[in-house]
Amino acid sequence: MSLTSFVIASRDRSPEVVAVVERLLRETDCPVIVVDNGSRDDSVLALHRAGSIGPGRLRVIPLADNLGAVGRNVGVSAATTPFVAFCDDDSWWEPDATARAEELFAEYPTVGLLAARTVVLPSGRTDALSEMLAASPLGHDPSLPGPSILGFLACSSIARKEAFEAVGGFSSILHFRGEEGLLAIDLAAAGWDLCFCPELVAYHQPSSARPPNAVQDARSLRNDVLTTWLRRPPRECVRAATRLVRAATRDQAHARAMAEALRLLPSVARGRRRLPRDVEESLELLARS
Repeated sequence: MSLTSFVIASRDRSPEVVAVVERLLRETDCPVIVVDNGSRDDSVLALHRAGSIGPGRLRVIPLADNLGAVGRNVGVSAATTPFVAFCDDDSWWEPDATARAEELFAEYPTVGLLAARTVVLPSGRTDALSEMLAASPLGHDPSLPGPSILGFLACSSIARKEAFEAVGGFSSILHFRGEEGLLAIDLAAAGWDLCFCPELVAYHQPSSARPPNAVQDARSLRNDVLTTWLRRPPRECVRAATRLVRAATRDQAHARAMAEALRLLPSVARGRRRLPRDVEESLELLARS
């Protein structure tokens, strides 16, 4: 039996999430956990039907509300395996990826997260972030399985459950989009290594049911700013706030994002803590690069 569970958080994408789950059940022997973020379509019923492909391997957890990325935390908590591979409802993994990741985790006990190479379909190109991670300015320590990183795509990452839960998983403050950055630096701050491993491959076929680009961009900027406010020094917090204010003058999506960030300030204040010096220095190196 596999030591890795697939964890998917989904909402209102019944045909897509069912197709991904059926593929995972056919092509791997891993347990699959789907957390439904309060879907208004037939996702939960359709997923229960899809489970017949791999009897006993699919668990569907319906939530009353949309928890965003925190839905993944619910899935990780339900996993009984030591490792979890994240998928979105429009992404999946090369069949042998989890077995190879398990070998790497066993060989490198300080590694808390492995980021895979993401292939974007239908073009077959490598995702731009994967190319950036491969050339990480943080370098490649020969005692680790790949370049050191402080960022990743959730849909193409495999985590050590122990490490993920020790730092609290994905933040409820960020909800969704760009939530990986905060988790990455929290893992590093807790002493875990994060590495990019191009031999691990995940596939992403972006859903057509996506918010407009302006909304996505605004949400990404909001969460980047919130992450900065939660962990970075005051000078970086001021710079981040300035970026958000300037963006808010451009369009309504960014104006709404700024209003949301301001409403979250009490939660940010309660959750704020400074990073260890080595992690802060790594972030500064990435910024300069």
